Amino acid sequence: MRKRTVFLSCAASIASAALLVAPARANPVITAAPPAPGYYYQQQSPLGGGLIEALVGDEPGAARYAAPPAAYPNPRMQTAAYAPQSVEMERAVDPRYMRADVEYNGAEAPGTIVVDTPNKFLYLVHGRGHATRYGIGVGRPGFEWSGVKTISRKAEWPDWTPPAEMLARRPDLPRHMAGGPANPLGARALYLGSSLYRIHGTNEPHTIGQNVSSGCIRMMNDDVVDLYNRVGVGARVVVR
Repeated sequence: MRKRTVFLSCAASIASAALLVAPARANPVITAAPPAPGYYYQQQSPLGGGLIEALVGDEPGAARYAAPPAAYPNPRMQTAAYAPQSVEMERAVDPRYMRADVEYNGAEAPGTIVVDTPNKFLYLVHGRGHATRYGIGVGRPGFEWSGVKTISRKAEWPDWTPPAEMLARRPDLPRHMAGGPANPLGARALYLGSSLYRIHGTNEPHTIGQNVSSGCIRMMNDDVVDLYNRVGVGARVVVR
């Protein structure tokens, strides 16, 4: 017991001495409330705050908010953020599903979107034997579909409200989720007619190339941003 008392006394003395020679540093402060849904906080200092932060930490800066990324400079990088703190992780993407300019000999008019469900590719037709090809995720068994739709609406960082049919299968899902990096619809959404289906981004890029959805067509976030910027409302979508 005597040794423990001496040790604690020494530790307290060291902390007191350090406080005398170095000014205490406060933890970073939040400058304001997030300006819009989907914004997220800067990560906490690795020192964790408290006494150690005050003794040896750098001078603090205000914790700032960052808007959800609209695109990723490296197509192999994706961001999955779980508010209020962002988490970056690198996920390998099968090279077959990387965006590419390819030859295309279909009869569709330029500006048409063609979804090749079995092969997990989406084509944006440019005409003259040329198209941009994107990797996609499609409906899991029992949720496949085919047909012709038109883009009826476009949205950036869309909110997600699961339909009643989905909630009946998954009552654990949220009734509504604001748009942002944690939202399963990702960075952009292209709504297909009056149906429940969408072409949208994803915060799970590892699912590209798989049968995973309830009928929607998933794309990597940087790919859906690229497609969003190239097509408008009224564009024809052929799903095979």
